[in-house]
Amino acid sequence: MQVSPVSEYVGAVVSDLDITNLSGSDVAALDQAWATHGVLFFREQTLSEDEHIAFAERFSTIDVNKFFTPVPSHPKIAQVLKEADQDVNVGGGWHTDHSYDQIPARGSILVARDLPTSGGETRFLSVGAAYDSLSDGLKATLEGLQAHHTNEHVFGKTSGYAADDDRFHNPEATGGAVHPVVARHPMTGRKLLYVNAAFTTHFVGWTPEESQPLLNFLYQHVAEGPFSYEFEWEPGSIAMWDNRSTWHWALNNYAGQRRLMHRITLAGDKLSGVDAVEAP
Repeated sequence: MQVSPVSEYVGAVVSDLDITNLSGSDVAALDQAWATHGVLFFREQTLSEDEHIAFAERFSTIDVNKFFTPVPSHPKIAQVLKEADQDVNVGGGWHTDHSYDQIPARGSILVARDLPTSGGETRFLSVGAAYDSLSDGLKATLEGLQAHHTNEHVFGKTSGYAADDDRFHNPEATGGAVHPVVARHPMTGRKLLYVNAAFTTHFVGWTPEESQPLLNFLYQHVAEGPFSYEFEWEPGSIAMWDNRSTWHWALNNYAGQRRLMHRITLAGDKLSGVDAVEAP
């Protein structure tokens, strides 16, 4: 197994490995590399739906998605689909999945199934590196804050997705949660800036109007910094990302073409703030 970083801040390509035939030591090495790099990329892999599920379950239990159409006969896998005649894609802006859950998802494993001839890349960035680059004064301020996250405005009955079509619309599954603004990674202990423009609404104890200027500053700092990497999909490509330590963005730059991906989301752990004991 070779693990080769693709950028200074986020992502690594894993090569010389058949992920359908992993030993216990292979899984442990991948687990550590995933925590370290935030997102792992694989090329030239051929996974059936059953093998996709088996690979995912080597790392955690599967968190069945409530908003996407499942793959027929494989309800643990969600279809992330944009047809050629549709305008809106899912994930078309910087975000982290499931921050609105009481226990956010650990991560996701995305398998390319039907790709456009060009476009459809996915960007990833490190919110750990983004936090590290803040001033000490702002770090101290943020470490004392919690933030509210919700998905009502995204997936609820009055959301933009609901107005477009019913692909991502499930008002019965909407909800919210509160998390520390600066969380520790459960495996590495690294401090992470845990807010995102898609689902974070305000700081606890602050009004949304008071919160927005600081949140906007943080979003701009993260998105415009040098912390990202853009992944170009090919047949046989797989990406597995850590939802706690990364943001991602599915580019919607393939008008008139179909793109089908299969996604499995993995269950995580409750997020701890900076007063948690650091990992060894």
